[in-house]
Amino acid sequence: MPATTELLGWIRPPALTLATLAGGWLAGRVLARAVAVRLPAPGPGDRETWQQAITLAVRDRLPTWGVLTALWLSATYWPLSPQALVLLERVVFVAAATSLTAALASVTSAAVGAYGDVLAPALPVSSLTKNVVWAAVVTTGGLIILNGLGLSIAPMLTALGVGGLAVALALQEPLSNFFAGVFITLAGQIRVGDYVVLDTNQQGVVADISWRSTRLRMLGNSLVVVPNAKLAQAVVLNHDLPSRDLAVLVEVGVDYDSDLDRVERVVTAVGRDVMLQVPGGVSDFEPFIRFHTFADSSVNFTTILRAQSFVDQYLVKHEFVRRLHRRFEQEGIVIPFPMRTLTRRTAAPARSAR
Repeated sequence: MPATTELLGWIRPPALTLATLAGGWLAGRVLARAVAVRLPAPGPGDRETWQQAITLAVRDRLPTWGVLTALWLSATYWPLSPQALVLLERVVFVAAATSLTAALASVTSAAVGAYGDVLAPALPVSSLTKNVVWAAVVTTGGLIILNGLGLSIAPMLTALGVGGLAVALALQEPLSNFFAGVFITLAGQIRVGDYVVLDTNQQGVVADISWRSTRLRMLGNSLVVVPNAKLAQAVVLNHDLPSRDLAVLVEVGVDYDSDLDRVERVVTAVGRDVMLQVPGGVSDFEPFIRFHTFADSSVNFTTILRAQSFVDQYLVKHEFVRRLHRRFEQEGIVIPFPMRTLTRRTAAPARSAR
């Protein structure tokens, strides 16, 4: 009987511990499933809201938090010494604080991506800004963990300050790209989604600004990767600043026999239809033309239209040229072929000498 009692005394703590850990994990899974049911499914192209970010962060970590809680409760099943109990509490504290810090960093990064451009229009949202915010939250959480363990932070900060010079010299190129990316983001002159042209004739839509480089997506769907340090020194033409819409210029020429007043009425009517009916046209813009050249075989003029973005100008031009050609045929207005008239002079016959 004493042997049986002693055996039960040995079996009871680990059995209760395993049961408590399993119960904590199972409770976390059940709560995670309940949270997942309440999570609204985002539509295609919708941005993740901060409520969805919090729900996802909590759902993914509930089983871990359940196990940590069960581990802390299981300490009462064992005859632990004060030193072992303190060690267990520190392990649970570090694991819980690390998990909570990761959750807060994930939620904060998602919130910056969802509402950063609304709360701070001067600070465009990119992977660089989200990563900086994420790193700031993680660093703060790490300092809190160290302080909770009773470690002094001041000597560590001093050591980091002394070693910062050596690190900066060793990581000169990555740091230059990082700070150049920060300056580009803060300046707001190159933003994600802008169509830019570099002085090296590379052009495209800014897909992202990361800690090292900026990615441009060209119209052919190719990707150009430009180091931030080089982009900060380049001459950049931004077609989306100060406004995204831009003028679309189309050169046209008509025959010298054309009635220019009638030509102007026809061209502006076609341009007005294009602005109202073609996707990408600025509906409230009134097209106009300006005659400018007496060419060899035509009177040339420029038609001024307007598109909502740099990429939209191609469809606007396409539709305008197609519709104007058809309308000129209906109205009998001629777009002449280049012609050149040659005048040949016959030399006078030589006089005979007397």
